[in-house]
Amino acid sequence: MQSFKNHRKFFPPFHFVATPLIVTLLVLTIINLVQAEKGNILQAVILLLIVIALALVHLNSRIMPLKAQDRVIRAEENFRHYVLTGKPLYPNLRLRQIIALRFASDEEFPALALRASEEKLSKQQIKAAIKNWRSDYSRL
Repeated sequence: MQSFKNHRKFFPPFHFVATPLIVTLLVLTIINLVQAEKGNILQAVILLLIVIALALVHLNSRIMPLKAQDRVIRAEENFRHYVLTGKPLYPNLRLRQIIALRFASDEEFPALALRASEEKLSKQQIKAAIKNWRSDYSRL
């Protein structure tokens, strides 16, 4: 069962294989460029540019789906608040607060959303305040 302590999700091929490999490759290509002789500088620069492009693709492959999912979460939680209270979510709530509120049960969600809005609670404070955790296994 998901809870405050275990809700973070890692994707091992991304976080523990591909990312360390790309970081290692970037460090090695920088070393290669620094140690390159005059005749091999162009090749070393080209290799470095390829690795930088690979790193950017790797990062964006994680960031873009999360941004899309954040928009969906904002819409879902706004709709949930509307269904429960007849009013949209408070406009001063930041996205990170709304994402944290998704773990609150329907019973505590409206009051916690109001408290988060008024007290400007951080995402960690919101998650720690949740008594009845609503699991989210769909987060990427």
